[in-house]
Amino acid sequence: MLPTTRTPAGPRRPTASREAPHARVHPAWWVAGSAALAIVVAGALTTLSGVLVGPLHTTFGWSRATVGVAVSVNMVLYGLTAPFAAALMDRFGLRHVASVALGLVATGALLTTVMTASWQFVLCWGLFVGLGSGATAATFAATVSQRWFVRARGLVTGVLTAAGVFGQFVFLPVLSWVTERHGWRPALVTAALAALAVLPLALLLLRDHPADAGLKPYGGTEFVPRPAPPRGAGRRTVRVLLGAARTAPFWLLAGVFAVCGASTNGILWSHFVPAAHDHGMSATTASTLLALIGVFNIVGTVGSGWLTDRCDPRRLLAGCFVLRGLSLVLLPALMSGTAGASLVLFAVFFGVLDVATVPPVIALCRERYGADSAIVFGWVSAAHQIGAGLMAGLGGLVRDVFGTYDPVWVGSGALCAVAALMAPAVRASPCGGRKK
Repeated sequence: MLPTTRTPAGPRRPTASREAPHARVHPAWWVAGSAALAIVVAGALTTLSGVLVGPLHTTFGWSRATVGVAVSVNMVLYGLTAPFAAALMDRFGLRHVASVALGLVATGALLTTVMTASWQFVLCWGLFVGLGSGATAATFAATVSQRWFVRARGLVTGVLTAAGVFGQFVFLPVLSWVTERHGWRPALVTAALAALAVLPLALLLLRDHPADAGLKPYGGTEFVPRPAPPRGAGRRTVRVLLGAARTAPFWLLAGVFAVCGASTNGILWSHFVPAAHDHGMSATTASTLLALIGVFNIVGTVGSGWLTDRCDPRRLLAGCFVLRGLSLVLLPALMSGTAGASLVLFAVFFGVLDVATVPPVIALCRERYGADSAIVFGWVSAAHQIGAGLMAGLGGLVRDVFGTYDPVWVGSGALCAVAALMAPAVRASPCGGRKK
């Protein structure tokens, strides 16, 4: 219950803004921590598809291109869900959206274990897991940081973004080990149980808005009343898209992020394990390299968030793409059957750059689109996943046709060069973003 103060008129009323001077931890950090748990578990499912390619080919005789269809649907829906999820969070709250998302992820993973046809894989993995993981993606991180933080907002955005990558890559070696020794179905059950375990924690710890507890956002100097829940979340999401689509910065950001998705989720996360297997490397060893990428994702993303608070995000974004492109072009020459020093160095280098693009893109959306920035970033994220989905499907097709992934690595590097040229062209509005 909120504390009360007595007015001269007599009635007792809630205070407009309650601070907790003796509390050692601002409640915003508990919200960020519970959001991170949900992001970690949902994120674990998004890279598991790379581990499933070989086992599904063996079990059902499906080609890599067939498996790639379901993975592409998963990635595209992951992206298209994001802007609607941001609007639904405004309408129904963080807690409800995150809980439903975790339930969808668990349901999709469990149903995948009993499928018998490729269309069922598209339904269970593509639809359910895609929708659930998309609702707890970067727009979730953007919404939490925007509502609960003023100070350290870029840093928190980086930490929450890193949480998704942490889940993807720390779970991956464990699930790969389970797959090699016990089969792919127990690995999916393990991931589903993890999602179900986090669901009650999300219900217990997530809070929708600091005003609900009479608090200012962390680092804020003014109390921010909770806005009335907007109706018509779907209409608002489309309306924001139509407005943003009339501006050049939106298309530049969408194009840059489409390349980002193609050069990370689309090729590395989906095809690195089978590509390494082509060179004689075990799936567990390849997954361990991906886990190393995940560890340094945390370093890179948190560092990028810190830098975003201090320097021009456009230059930071361009630099990330230049270095990422160089690493991808060199990858075919580094591939071997063992995790030697060169591949370990690649994993460290690529890990620092992998998700470092997210904080500057969120900052540019906030700078240009103000109160609508979370939804705009959701649509930009949709472009990220469309790029990822196209590259995931194309990567499998190239492997089937040419017998190697080398052309895809080099092509992804070339796309990164294009994105590096586009990033500096993004410009904010003269007022620094629309105000509502």
